[in-house]
Amino acid sequence: MGREDKAAWKSNFFTKLVQLLDDYPKCFIVGADNVGSKQMQQIRMSLRGTAVVLMGKNTMMRKAIRGHLECNPALEKILPHVRGNVGFVFTRGDLVEVRDKLLENKVRAPARNGAIAPCPVIIPAQNTGLGPEKTSFFQALSIPTKISKGTIEIIRTVYSCNKGDKVGASDATLLNMLNISPFSYGLLVQMVYDSGTIFEPAILDIKPEDLRVKFMEGVARLAALCLSISYPTIASAPHSVINGFKNLLALAAATDIEFKEAQTVKEFLK
Repeated sequence: MGREDKAAWKSNFFTKLVQLLDDYPKCFIVGADNVGSKQMQQIRMSLRGTAVVLMGKNTMMRKAIRGHLECNPALEKILPHVRGNVGFVFTRGDLVEVRDKLLENKVRAPARNGAIAPCPVIIPAQNTGLGPEKTSFFQALSIPTKISKGTIEIIRTVYSCNKGDKVGASDATLLNMLNISPFSYGLLVQMVYDSGTIFEPAILDIKPEDLRVKFMEGVARLAALCLSISYPTIASAPHSVINGFKNLLALAAATDIEFKEAQTVKEFLK
């Protein structure tokens, strides 16, 4: 690419990113580690009409965003998260639906030597179909085996590696021998930007029912506190009324005081 072509390409990229930031109020900052070009093409196709994927060099994306801060200062919140192998997924639609589409486009992948495990890797008890000559290999990895019908059988489920561990050469070889592809790769949502607010993707999993439960727990704690210090509030008032009514019933039951609501209690105590 010549110097003029490269300058034109950069200019077009800046224009496209700024236009997307203006046109779309919401976007995901996504990690793209281990995502190949073919998989990226499939992701773009699945999101067509719903979202737009934009990948690029971090330096260029940060420069484009900084150049647009005068028009939209809220974009500055995105800058600290443009690091590593990341890109953007812009949308006007429902964030949960777009996130779910990204999750649907994960593909299975074998374990490679030196890769960081994104999840625990478990080797279940099984007959491997491998000949006895491989026994020493399993012994070197401390995997309990026995010979069954002329082949090696793993007699107990074992952990190959934990989440965050680096996959060793022996572990990678073993998993490939057993035809186990333990990892799934795709665009991983790292942060969510929505109309000037940036937050963790876990927030998307909070349902309205969860908010209601948390709210009612808070109201219950507030009511308990207000009752304990005799400070009336809207939260504690119903409990105060009920407690006062209980006291009236107890007083009526122990004396000759009569009122309509106490009659049932008095008749029950006779």
